[in-house]
Amino acid sequence: MAEFPAARPSAWWRRQGLRFRLTVVAVAVLAVALAVSASVLLSVLDRTLLATVDESVSRQAHTVRVQADAGTLTTPITTHDGTIVQVIGADGRITHVTYGADRLVPLLDARGRARALEEGRATFVDGHPYAIPAQLRVVVLSADRGQTVIAARSVSEIQTSVRTAGRVLLVGTPLLVVLLAGASWMIVGRTLRPITALRRGAAEITHTARSRRLPVPESRDEVHSLATTLNDMLARLEEAEKRQRALVSDAAHELRSPLASIRLQLEVALGHPQGQDWPETAEGVLEDTLRLSRLAEDLLALARLDERGGVPARREPVDLDEVVRQTAERYAEVRLAACDPVEVRGDAMDLSRVLTNLIDNAVRHTASKVEVALTADGILTVTDDGPGIPEEDRERVFNRFTRLDTGRSRDEGGAGLGLAIVRETVRAHGGTVHLEDASPGLRAVVSLPPSL
Repeated sequence: MAEFPAARPSAWWRRQGLRFRLTVVAVAVLAVALAVSASVLLSVLDRTLLATVDESVSRQAHTVRVQADAGTLTTPITTHDGTIVQVIGADGRITHVTYGADRLVPLLDARGRARALEEGRATFVDGHPYAIPAQLRVVVLSADRGQTVIAARSVSEIQTSVRTAGRVLLVGTPLLVVLLAGASWMIVGRTLRPITALRRGAAEITHTARSRRLPVPESRDEVHSLATTLNDMLARLEEAEKRQRALVSDAAHELRSPLASIRLQLEVALGHPQGQDWPETAEGVLEDTLRLSRLAEDLLALARLDERGGVPARREPVDLDEVVRQTAERYAEVRLAACDPVEVRGDAMDLSRVLTNLIDNAVRHTASKVEVALTADGILTVTDDGPGIPEEDRERVFNRFTRLDTGRSRDEGGAGLGLAIVRETVRAHGGTVHLEDASPGLRAVVSLPPSL
């Protein structure tokens, strides 16, 4: 029978919710920190209390040694903190003790005393052989005339205090971890509440509720920035969708006119073939077909600009003066007033299309001449002496499918996409374009940043 491999713990962990994972991680870190802190606390407490005992025993041993050196010891030796003291003579016999101390057996034998004197620090001694039910902390000092002072004190109080503190920490630490786990669960939940609100708000945004926006929390934190960024993205998407729908609607409207004209001409010709002037019909159909072709090319150019997101197809050095010169030479009505050497970065074909659209527009409305000029600072101008455009309409003409008057009709002009293509292309190259009064006529001014 085939066995399925057990799921790895990491896979199980990744399947858990963010709130659960954050709480577990926080509680685990806190539990480890509390365990380490409790261990350090007990260790420091034990060392501190032991150091206090050592200091007290050492002080008592020094006092007795001074008395032994001066020969003023009393029997029994009096102490006020319960320290046990034995004074051993040069012959190894106990000469003076505190009350209740053993007068026959030293707390440390000769070898132990020698080792303690050599080490110069306190040591532990089991007190049970001396009828003391606890460990003793022993200090050994050497006195005059071969005497040795042994001072000891029980550490049972220290052990009791440390054990009590350990039991308190053993019970209190898990309770604290549980409380911290509950608090972390609530805090993480409240922290993630704005994200939950964002998720619900995003789920409510459908194709029938495009104008809705995600809820923005009041706190100025990362979630606030995320909600603001997402709302800005939704606004851009909504605007892009509106522009796309408007473009499709306008394109359909523009396509319907030449298609209806072609259909009408062909239906009339087929309905009355004997009286039809077929060359004239062919010319009319060809004219409408050319209009359809120009409209398709313009729509394709705008689609490519939108697809690239305002970035040129290529960024390479372009001699703008060569583009201007070659484009102007194709028009008999155009006079090249100035053409200074200028190099820009971008796409030569797109820049040529910009100039072509501007010249076509100027030639279509000029009275006698069109003048093109390029200066060294990257300023390109196309000037005509036609009727011009009112100041309040000079910005509107850059919108797609915009025509201002009958002089710019479908028969005489284009579909209203030329200047829209110009602005999108110039923006993609980091430049600007605007229209101004030429008195008489109109001047289109394009500013492109020269290459450094």
